[in-house]
Amino acid sequence: MNTDTDRDRGILTPADRAFLLGERELGHEQSRRNAEARIRRRVIDSILDFDLLLHALSEKDRRQVFAELTSDPDSLDGLKAMLAFAYIGTDEQGVDFEDVLVPAIRSSEEAVAASRRGANVSVEVTFEVETSVGTTLEGVAERLADGDPVTPRELFALIMQGEHDPAAHERIALVLGEGDVDDQFLERLATYLEGELRRPTPSRAVIRLGDG
Repeated sequence: MNTDTDRDRGILTPADRAFLLGERELGHEQSRRNAEARIRRRVIDSILDFDLLLHALSEKDRRQVFAELTSDPDSLDGLKAMLAFAYIGTDEQGVDFEDVLVPAIRSSEEAVAASRRGANVSVEVTFEVETSVGTTLEGVAERLADGDPVTPRELFALIMQGEHDPAAHERIALVLGEGDVDDQFLERLATYLEGELRRPTPSRAVIRLGDG
């Protein structure tokens, strides 16, 4: 998760980012509600703007945007988060993400074929998700409390759930599988928890918090 609050304004202002990260306190409950409402409205308006960007932004400008995005690991994480935000949000409302994703890909492939190759194409899109339940987050929290190692993905899921505070521990041990996550993902976890990342071995990492 990108925790840099001082970037130029996007959907969120620097003050919005600080508010969402808990770094900015609002004095009154109504002020907090107003801030949340502004953010919700801005997110909706920004999503609506993508319809205009898709059809009206020049190809040159689009290429320049994605040349910058795809050359920066933080920006690639932002693209993944954008899709994850849409996936989770539609799922919560009972909308099948496939009903959003498949038409978008099909129409895009048809438009690209027409504009670049002067051809009509038939597009088949397959989207499948298989989920198997592994460890519970309660179990992850208990392992942290006992000082046992967890995986980076388990730690990330615990942070996202918000019911447990991993930062309350002085030391978090992480076990790393081959090709599991990269160093930048680990660094972002440590930065978010305001800890120091150490890599004693290729398969182990430790986030030290406070005096741990």
